[in-house]
Amino acid sequence: MNKQDAHARAESLLKQMTVEEKIAQMTQISYAGCTREEALMWAERGAGSFLHVLGDDAREIQQTALHTRLGIPVLFGIDAVHGHCLNRDAAIFPSQLSMACSFNPELPKKIGRATAEEVAEDGLHWTFAPVLCLARDPRWGRVDETFGEDPYLAGEMGAAMIRGFQGDQLDDPESILACAKHYIAYGEAVGARDACDTEVTMRKVREVFLPPFRKAMEADCATVMTAYGSLDGTPLTLHEEVLKRVLRDELGFKGFVVTDWDNVNSLITNQHVCADMEDASVKAAQAGNDMMMRTKEFYEAAVAACKDGRLSMEQVDTAVMHILTVKAELGLLDYPEKPCRKGRIGCEEHRALALDAAREGLVLLRNNGMLPLKGAKKIAVIGPNADDIRAQYGDWTYFTHPMNNPDETEPQRPYTTVLEGMGNVFTDAEIVYHKGCDVMNRTPSDLEGAVAAAKGCDAIVLVLGDTIQQAGETHDRADLSLTGDQDALFRKLRALGIPMTVVLMSSKPLCIPAEAAEADALVVAFNGGMAGGQAIAELLAGKIAPVGRLPISFPVHTGQIPVYYNSLTGWHGGKYEDQPAEPLFAFGEGLGYTTFAYSDLAFDPETLQLTVTVTNTGDVEGTETVQAYLRDVVSSVMTPVKKFVAFTKVTLNAGESKTVSLPLSRESFSLINAKEQQVVEPGEFLLMAGHSSKDADLLTLSVQMA
Repeated sequence: MNKQDAHARAESLLKQMTVEEKIAQMTQISYAGCTREEALMWAERGAGSFLHVLGDDAREIQQTALHTRLGIPVLFGIDAVHGHCLNRDAAIFPSQLSMACSFNPELPKKIGRATAEEVAEDGLHWTFAPVLCLARDPRWGRVDETFGEDPYLAGEMGAAMIRGFQGDQLDDPESILACAKHYIAYGEAVGARDACDTEVTMRKVREVFLPPFRKAMEADCATVMTAYGSLDGTPLTLHEEVLKRVLRDELGFKGFVVTDWDNVNSLITNQHVCADMEDASVKAAQAGNDMMMRTKEFYEAAVAACKDGRLSMEQVDTAVMHILTVKAELGLLDYPEKPCRKGRIGCEEHRALALDAAREGLVLLRNNGMLPLKGAKKIAVIGPNADDIRAQYGDWTYFTHPMNNPDETEPQRPYTTVLEGMGNVFTDAEIVYHKGCDVMNRTPSDLEGAVAAAKGCDAIVLVLGDTIQQAGETHDRADLSLTGDQDALFRKLRALGIPMTVVLMSSKPLCIPAEAAEADALVVAFNGGMAGGQAIAELLAGKIAPVGRLPISFPVHTGQIPVYYNSLTGWHGGKYEDQPAEPLFAFGEGLGYTTFAYSDLAFDPETLQLTVTVTNTGDVEGTETVQAYLRDVVSSVMTPVKKFVAFTKVTLNAGESKTVSLPLSRESFSLINAKEQQVVEPGEFLLMAGHSSKDADLLTLSVQMA
């Protein structure tokens, strides 16, 4: 249904609604937080949305809603963040951070579409994804949910995922609503403390954190979620400038805004800016929130506020029109459960996509020639994450949400751990396994047992990292070192002198200076989903070539943070006295099984095309991610040392050369000035292209812009 017809349909409904029915549409109920009888009561009352309901439970609620006076269907939301992962039978895809390593927007688009098919088959309509926050401080617990540290990459990947979720038309049987979250600057909270205050200016918001949301609006994202935290002391739930003037007036957002979990109640109990529920409800609605997630008390308080005149009906009608218009566009008013294909949940096609995604998400960062691993007759697979599917999946699966205990939740097949993948791939070798230690020392370590298992082997694959208790909301970290006895396990195995590959399976960058310097090979494998272990084994065997690049920088030490590549200048000395100036690994880094050289960097000022010649200088075919950066040499406000502005992939045979084009735009050269205006200031710019964000990997060209 087009927007004009949807608006008319919503307007017709609105005219028939009572105050109570309107406020009910603004209320979202958490199914996990109420009994079945209470859920049905809310459906009879006309609640606009439920979250975290699956299958037949959702269908029962929907039938109840359809038999109310106006029969307005319920909108069902789910945290399908990297697949329909709260459903145990679904395909579990890699995390957003792993997807971002691909530097391939087609990947999240395909994953978004596959997820939409599975969510729609379950009778649901809406996913709370993608996450467009930036992970510039890896201590933050929710790094795994992001596309990394860079606004341009996050925008490209996020917009592609939105197009996958929503398809060409929202009323397509297999389209679902996307939700751009968390609006805004949530990941920049002071000290990486989840939901704390973000102490930045509006100019900084526009420069760094708004661009991914602008891309989301260009992709016609249907919904936006406000963040838990606050911006310079104003809770984002109440921030009218960002919710109204920026989001709606400037970015042209036409959908509806939903709060994050219990944000309205948090105004009273956590942020202490409202005295009671009526005060919080009025202010949240006035600020521009259309739907209130999980705060059931909003209903009675808002109805009372309408009747005593504190909450205007004009504001309520605006919010309800936003919600009903989206429901109409989605086709929900005609098809409460979409006539989608069956048999898509966890289907073979989606499992194959999960494997392809896991392959593209692997990043090779060190290799002294050990990989590909050939000729080994006996391989030791060691480490706490070598056979741990919970660590491999990461956050936001049936292990962790909505109210599960991961240690007590039985894993559901199919999936492949690293140990299993090694057995599948290295069929001619003997595979020896030992856990060695636990990530968090919850069980006794057996380092000597691991050493004994590894002795006599031709190669060691050591799988280290973190676990799901160290990631997600309320799980920020003060120290990014390997926990438990993992470092000790590495050192004891390294002392054997057996060729060793370290696989870091984690939710975020960890500080691994010894492993990076001393291992023969190092592979980063952010949460890789159901096929992550198979993909790792294939890479180690050389059955696939590594193509991933880092979407986030790795610190040498936690105290070195922040180390994101696009920093500002002006730091006296340029480094901490007791730490190196450079990160352990920089944004954009990643190796293949061949090497590449760059030459002939050129720029056409008429077309704004940047071109560069790339040559495969190795002896096997390989794929390179060509990256372009820009620096404004002199500007009215301080600008980053470099800004990521374009990328493309090129596959070359051994010895082959190709000139690739990287299209730029006027916006690529823009900055946000002191008046918060986006402008291009005339003068000199440095254009750079190459293998990563590191200066040594880039060719540089000076150009003038008028």
